[in-house]
Amino acid sequence: MSETQASPAGSATQAGATRLSKARPGDRGIIVDVRSDPRSRDHGVDDAELLRRLLEFGFVEGARIELIHEGALGHDPIAVRLDDMRVALRRRDAEDIWIQLDAQ
Repeated sequence: MSETQASPAGSATQAGATRLSKARPGDRGIIVDVRSDPRSRDHGVDDAELLRRLLEFGFVEGARIELIHEGALGHDPIAVRLDDMRVALRRRDAEDIWIQLDAQ
């Protein structure tokens, strides 16, 4: 999804997707949407910049993802396997990534 486009509110949740920030170690799935909610919280950068950074790291629709580790204090940051690489990010940034979890 481009930085200037926005998904209709709730479209990802209607399809049974969840925010990556809600995932726990061992959860696996596919990214179904990357979008920013400007009403949510302060990332330290504007919404367009955060989306650009996430997309450049490879957080794109269709990418396979697995949460492999979370920090000891507050479960933050998290480490994910994104296709064939490992990436760490803050849970508050992971709120903008919607995933469809694999069946358990």
